[in-house]
Amino acid sequence: MSTSFERVSRFSVGYDPHEVDDFLARARTAYEQGGTDFDSSSVTAASFGTQRGGYDMRTVDEALDRLSDAFALQQRDEAIAREGEEQWIGKLTGRAESLKERLERPAGERFAPGAPGEKSYDRTDVDALCDQLIAYFTEGLPMSVDDVRRAAFRRRKGEDGYKESVVDVYLDHVADLMASVP
Repeated sequence: MSTSFERVSRFSVGYDPHEVDDFLARARTAYEQGGTDFDSSSVTAASFGTQRGGYDMRTVDEALDRLSDAFALQQRDEAIAREGEEQWIGKLTGRAESLKERLERPAGERFAPGAPGEKSYDRTDVDALCDQLIAYFTEGLPMSVDDVRRAAFRRRKGEDGYKESVVDVYLDHVADLMASVP
């Protein structure tokens, strides 16, 4: 993976190139050496400072998505080699069942409400994606990991919506699961 990304104009804000380059160098080393202290969730959780004239955020985010997928597949291959495919499928099924439990909650009650005065995600928008995920898990509805990663929700305030951090973490787990399935 190249660590040279398109930069935004000097009047626009992008990711700090030094932070991005440093992170990607560490990720490459971990990937190539099979390090256990770095995985797809490390990539998903990455955040960078910003600066004028930095790297284009969209381009970096897309590269991070591909890197997260690569780590997920590497983890899958290592788990299959270590434990066998049947064991891996069993664990994957368990993770899917655990994630599906939240989806089976009634619409409007799937996640914690936002805190008073804080930004939150529109419940209807989140529930619509959850309904698609139910169909993906139970009926084989075609969905890509990018459908989950790129989901956008209208904003609400406080208890009128779902708490953003809870929804984001849940969707990160769903995306990791989807990325590990060939």
